[in-house]
Amino acid sequence: MTDNNTMEKITSLCKRRGFVFQGSEIYGGLRGTWDYGPLGVMLKRNIEREWWKLFVEQREDMYGLDAAILMNEKVWEASGHTGAGFTDPVVECSEGHRFRADHLEDVTVCPTCGAAFGDAKDFNLMFETKVGAEGTTTSYLRPETAQGIFVNFKNVVDSMSPKMPFGIAQIGKGFRNEIAPREFLFRVREFDMMEIEYFVREEEWETQFEEWREALWKWFDHLGLSRENVQELEVPEDDLAHYSKRTIDFEYNYPGKGFDELAGFAYRTDHDLKAHMEASGVSLEYIEPDGSRFVPHVLEPSFGVGRTLMAVLSEAYTEDEMGEGTRTYLKLPAHLAPYRVAVSPLLKNKPQLVEKAREVFTMLKGEFGNVAWDDNGNVGKRYRRQDEIGTPACVVIDFDTLGEEAPEHTDTVTVRDRDTGQQTRVKIAELVDSLK
Repeated sequence: MTDNNTMEKITSLCKRRGFVFQGSEIYGGLRGTWDYGPLGVMLKRNIEREWWKLFVEQREDMYGLDAAILMNEKVWEASGHTGAGFTDPVVECSEGHRFRADHLEDVTVCPTCGAAFGDAKDFNLMFETKVGAEGTTTSYLRPETAQGIFVNFKNVVDSMSPKMPFGIAQIGKGFRNEIAPREFLFRVREFDMMEIEYFVREEEWETQFEEWREALWKWFDHLGLSRENVQELEVPEDDLAHYSKRTIDFEYNYPGKGFDELAGFAYRTDHDLKAHMEASGVSLEYIEPDGSRFVPHVLEPSFGVGRTLMAVLSEAYTEDEMGEGTRTYLKLPAHLAPYRVAVSPLLKNKPQLVEKAREVFTMLKGEFGNVAWDDNGNVGKRYRRQDEIGTPACVVIDFDTLGEEAPEHTDTVTVRDRDTGQQTRVKIAELVDSLK
């Protein structure tokens, strides 16, 4: 679906089916904060799990990390985040409404109330906090996970003895005090990131850059994103971050929004390690077996979990005609769907059906983990509900399963496919292999 109303339909589905809720909703919410509901948590964790498998577990050159959110203030001074390099221009009207100045081209009065604006000022995006009982030590909620990797570079090298090239990956929260958070999960104040810092010899960065570039495309394929909906944008030299020599933004064609950032891929040179070496006085050089030393250069693939989740939902959102009226369903890949399969007794007031269905449910849950039990409403309504949340298959235990009406179907179940609506009889003993 690509019409302008599709994103509104997706956000409505997210609320209705328990994917994403407004943060602090019963108190009127808090701008730029969103809570993942029961199904949203499952989808989010499936995305994170697949990312970790692909980029860490299935490689020999990757190491995991989970750095603290709060760090020594000197980390952010060394990285340049406390200076002008990590600010947005902000303007405020006489009534107190704030906007990013670069989002108000040729606008001279407040679009909210019509009052006059004051002069633009630089606004640092980091959340500042005080540490300790006396509140004398300043710290920040990290705006990125990368610095936690850089300051742990020596620890990982000393403890794991990695061979060049190698990477350090982590998944964690970041915080940015956005002046004007907006557009659902696209611009928020608290978000999850999946980031890699890949350390290379300077003369090898271009070769490694191309290898990682292809790895990113394979990740988007694994998410089920069609390649026509993903594009690369080479960031112009005058728009590069101060630490970057080359950056590619990968953008997804979000419905009603157009192409917008999905992931970033930057060549950060040796900027960060050298900055922390100079500020801390600790060597962050890599020592070769022959005793030679050098400061590695860095490639950084960075992925926003929220934007990835929205791309997956956008790609999966489908409407078709099935039975009476229009059907809405999420065509999610099986490895991402919140539930791999749903199990139902044909009638919930028949103990023998419920008992058999519970046996099948327990068996499948032991195999797949994420299995739904659904006995709410008639079978048709269950199918539509499971379609809308993206469950690939529904298993129904009926009287044929018990051998009461068709003995040849004893110990078989009805398996209904989400995408086609087709139903087949499958032996319980073969059910796990059939679903796989």
